[in-house]
Amino acid sequence: MSTRTLPPLTPVERRSVGALLFSMFCATSAGMAGFVALGKQVFDITGRELDLGWLGLAEFLPAALLVLVTGTVADRFQRRLVAGTAITAQAIIAVILGIYAQGKPHAVAPIFLIVVVLGTARAFVAPAERSLSADIVSAQRLPWLTTRFSGSWQVASITGPVLGGFLYAVNPWWTYYAMAMLLGLAAIAVVFVRDHPPAARQTETPTDTPTETPASSEPTTTGSLPNSANDPDTAAEKPTVREALLGLQFIRRQPVMLGAISLDLFAVLFGGAVALLPAIAKTRLGVGSVGLGWLRAAGGIGAALTTLVLAIRPLRANIGKVLLAVVAIFGVGTIALGATRSFAVAFIAMMVLMGADAISVFIRATLVPLMTPFELRGRVLAVENVFIGASNELGAFESGVAGQLLGPAAAIILGGIATLAIATTWWFAFPALRNVDRFPNH
Repeated sequence: MSTRTLPPLTPVERRSVGALLFSMFCATSAGMAGFVALGKQVFDITGRELDLGWLGLAEFLPAALLVLVTGTVADRFQRRLVAGTAITAQAIIAVILGIYAQGKPHAVAPIFLIVVVLGTARAFVAPAERSLSADIVSAQRLPWLTTRFSGSWQVASITGPVLGGFLYAVNPWWTYYAMAMLLGLAAIAVVFVRDHPPAARQTETPTDTPTETPASSEPTTTGSLPNSANDPDTAAEKPTVREALLGLQFIRRQPVMLGAISLDLFAVLFGGAVALLPAIAKTRLGVGSVGLGWLRAAGGIGAALTTLVLAIRPLRANIGKVLLAVVAIFGVGTIALGATRSFAVAFIAMMVLMGADAISVFIRATLVPLMTPFELRGRVLAVENVFIGASNELGAFESGVAGQLLGPAAAIILGGIATLAIATTWWFAFPALRNVDRFPNH
């Protein structure tokens, strides 16, 4: 269905969309600024690529260890309140990082410990906030919202790194205090989000992949089960391990969803060049924190331009083939980034690879919620968040280890080659994904 045929947003929907986009923009800007500051600070202290890997691992572990908890919490309680509470916790942790940075530290172990706590709060935000984007509008309008959600994220991925780089050049702790302020605004905004009426929130599931509900194994539509966040009797029930595992079981039974999520996992796991940007900027490109911020922002610029194109000309056909193709382009951009010593070429390479990643994110962010019943959405997206975390933060650890052993350039080039191999393998291994033409119920 074209967005031109959709009915106008109601006042409640309009406020909810605006509040969610603003919250996500502030939180993402804060995260990107913190990413630049943490990577720069850790590398300045030790000068070791491996420590950049440990930083990524510290961010990833909480999401992996808490996957059975975070998704269940997002499904059993009001998602806007879960997200708001967790974002507030992040703001407090950012203040702690600022206080520690003011002491001009010479040890990175306390930073890693603080980042573990930060990653714990983020683990609760991800499934709740990702679910909200599909909760506040109808299924037919979700691709419309996903494009704008991605666009806001991409703008934040430009402003955040630039802000972080400039503030770090003045005083490192300024970045963390700015991060705390942005997170505070994000926490306030997300509380004003309201769900779409349940009757209009039904998800059409492919006929060859029936869904299982927490109560039975009978196929169902999204509107046929109560949402535990709004049902006092359901919310009062004690969660079980089986209930928590339903998200993982659902993904395993969906070849398209399993292929899309695992593609992201393995492609970015081996192509995690972004984690080594502090080392690349300092040792190969000869730039400081400001240059590092702009290099990180280059990815946001490429992704923002790509998202603008998607907003003007939405992706309507050959969804699966496009997804596999852009992952291959991501690999090519990664190889170019590792091979160059020119800041200009590195800037363009970051634009290309993150532009390709923006298309991949758009497809997955639209496809996964539309294929997932409302009452399972938090748990499914919690599992997906672990896969994404594995592809980013765990990929950062892999890149850090490889960078320490091989040097950052060789590690990035080999990662790009591995990404190309993954895209080729998935083309043949997941024909159901390759043959997806359009988004469900769209």
